[in-house]
Amino acid sequence: MRVWMVIARGERTQAAVAKAAGMGQSHYCLIENGKRRPSRQAAQRLGAALQIDWHRFFEEGKRDGVD
Repeated sequence: MRVWMVIARGERTQAAVAKAAGMGQSHYCLIENGKRRPSRQAAQRLGAALQIDWHRFFEEGKRDGVD
């Protein structure tokens, strides 16, 4: 699980963040649970929606990316 995504999401639902990022809630859930890695474009949209650096999705293993 990408705990940092849950923290960044805060009180918003997965569906709300997914909609803001232009993707379905089920796809977002797979990414948040660490079962899928987003494409570069999806990571950029998620980064904007979550107000985080989108590069973080590709730094997993270098720091606390997947818990």
